[in-house]
Formats: sequence, C-alpha cells, structure tokens
Amino acid sequence: MTAIPDRLARAIAVIEEAAILAIGFFHARDTIETRTKKAQDFVSEADTTVETLIRERLALAFPGEAVVGEEMGGETGDAYWIIDPIDGTSNFLRGSPLWGISLGFVRNGRPELGVVALPALGDILAAADGTGLFLNGHPSPRNVPFAEVSLMSLGDSLSDDIDDIAALHTGLRRSGWIVEGFHATSIGLAFTARGILDGHLQKTTTMWDIAGGAVLVREAGLEVRIGHDPASDAYWIAAGTGALIEATERLWPAASRGS
Repeated sequence: MTAIPDRLARAIAVIEEAAILAIGFFHARDTIETRTKKAQDFVSEADTTVETLIRERLALAFPGEAVVGEEMGGETGDAYWIIDPIDGTSNFLRGSPLWGISLGFVRNGRPELGVVALPALGDILAAADGTGLFLNGHPSPRNVPFAEVSLMSLGDSLSDDIDDIAALHTGLRRSGWIVEGFHATSIGLAFTARGILDGHLQKTTTMWDIAGGAVLVREAGLEVRIGHDPASDAYWIAAGTGALIEATERLWPAASRGS
C-alpha cells in the first residue's frame, strides 16, 4: 500500500477530528445558533467552532505556519493554510448531506496539498503534489462508471451575473452535458476527483472554497485551471476532463487563460 506522506497525514488527522465535531453539529442543527452575513449567505455556530478547532490543531501540527479561514480571516503570504470549515452551510442547515470541510495548503498562489471531508457521507479525500488521490486513508485511483454519461457541476455565487451563468448553463446543456448544481464547491470538486462527475466549473469563488478540492482533482489526473481577479480578489476554477474543458473554452473563453 502506498504510504501517506507525513505532512499530508498530519493534515488528514486535523480534518478527521474536525469532521467528528461537524457531524455532531449536523445532527443537532435545530439547536445551533446562526446569523446572516448577507442575503442567502449564512454562518452558524458550527462554522466558527469547527474553524477554531482546525486552527488550534494546525498550530500544534505545523507550528508557525500561516493560517487563513473563511470566518476568522488571516494574512496570506507566500505559503499558508486555508480553511473552509463548513462549505455549503445552506445545505448543512437544511439537512442535505452535500456539504464539506475543506483544508488546503497554498504556496506561491498554487494549492499543493488538500484534504476535503464529506462528513455526512463518511468520506475524507486527500492528496498532495505527486501522491495521487487517497480516500479514507487508502489510494483511490479515479473510477468512472458509465463513462458515456456526461455529467458535471456548475458552481454558483451570490456575486454572479445571473444572465451570464444562465448562458453558460444553457451552452453546456446544448453541448450535451447534464449540469448539476450543489451549492457546495467541495462537493463538486470531490465528486470530480472520485469519478462521479466529469468536472466542476465556477465563475466566481474563493481560495478557501477551492484550495483543497483543486489538489484532489489534479492528483486524480484531470486538468485544473484557476484564475484570479486582483481588483475583486475573486477566483474562478475550471476543473475536469479534457472533453469538459474543451467544451468550456468555447462557452467561457477566459477559462483558457488559467494557471
């Protein structure tokens, strides 16, 4: 069996503990405190408590390394950890199992290590540069059942131009793709890495949403393109098979210019 590198193993241990905490909140979600950051954008007691735990464990496992989180911020630099403690909070609060915890390590703007937990599904996916994909501690080459089914996910953001996203959705459908929408970037990227989806596209996102999952997809052998708009500090991602990327470039030319 392929051994998990020490640095990745320590990151997995952090997220394993966070997943246990998060699933406890999920099963008691009717009792937790929530607040609204803006319309249809929620943060819960689970988000802040899980992020606090991850920060504490990272400080012990990787002393002195920079940490940035969705809820508590932090300073980026040449190298830093980045946390999305509950990705898909709306799904989490409504009782959908389609939410995740994402942890990535970014160096010089490029995600190089990622761990994504899907606690309600019982899975933890992990990868780092050159490791291949691990699922629940075991090597997990990408498996694609019924490859003739063209299935992908399209991410969304409250900042999106709705007409622009509708045009991309329509174009993909006309090109023969079945388009899913999960409102949880970690789900789209993790499912892509597993082979459940052919890819995930998102025109507006954040580094905490994509850092962990981007590494999974890349180490599963697919293409990952990430772009950044310094003016808005928004990111975009196009990750998937060659067939999906080719179709995407015709509909979304900017996706051909990512790194």
